[in-house]
Amino acid sequence: MADWNRGHGAVDDMLDAENKLLADNLASKVSRLKSLAYDIDKEAEEQNSYLDGMDSNFLSATGLLTGSVKRFSGMVRSGKDNRKILCYVSVGLVFVFFLLYYLIYRLQN
Repeated sequence: MADWNRGHGAVDDMLDAENKLLADNLASKVSRLKSLAYDIDKEAEEQNSYLDGMDSNFLSATGLLTGSVKRFSGMVRSGKDNRKILCYVSVGLVFVFFLLYYLIYRLQN
């Protein structure tokens, strides 16, 4: 009988070498994907901590604004003298806002 395996040793060696090369390429791609997944996880954790910080900042700003609105409402409900002062302060704040806007606009040009 003829020996069918004779002469196929070189082909088997070539196929083994190609399989090893493909396995090494696959391992390097898996390693890169693992590194990328780790980087994504790290970035997501950083963004979550940043958002948690923003949440606490918004809560404190909400508390400040709520207190300011309560004080403002109390001033409006009080007598005429406080209304005059409130009117002067409001006009002054608007004037300061437009003055700062004008100065910033002039500095940019």
